[in-house]
Amino acid sequence: MFADLLKRMTAPEPAPLADSDSRLALAALLVRLARADGDYAAAEIARIDRTLAHRYGLTDEAAQSLRAEAETLESEAPDTVRFTRAIKDSVAYEDRLAVVEALWGVVLADGRRDEDENALMRMVAPMLGVNDRDSNMARKRVE
Repeated sequence: MFADLLKRMTAPEPAPLADSDSRLALAALLVRLARADGDYAAAEIARIDRTLAHRYGLTDEAAQSLRAEAETLESEAPDTVRFTRAIKDSVAYEDRLAVVEALWGVVLADGRRDEDENALMRMVAPMLGVNDRDSNMARKRVE
């Protein structure tokens, strides 16, 4: 399952993702950011679960299941550049803004802005096609 999704996401010209694959890819990006500092904290996991439940109208159990799948996908996913390109190519700008806001929520979930997470955010937001100003505004909405 994951191998096929990764193959489609990393193709030279990736096709838009189906809704379920898009959810999984976005969840995996949240997990990747949470793991960036080497401390995948319980507060970050809880924030990811809440974000997924709210964003997709999932039960707590369904959100946890999606996160668990995303953890597996994230561990098998290629470099962040190709991963975010696939999301950018398949998700509308407004939704990508919401994703950046959710990413900032994960960064700030444990009460501190780790430099590794900050560095990844500075890289990921533009790769998602979100400019620095909009990313900064998203961070302020979360703070």
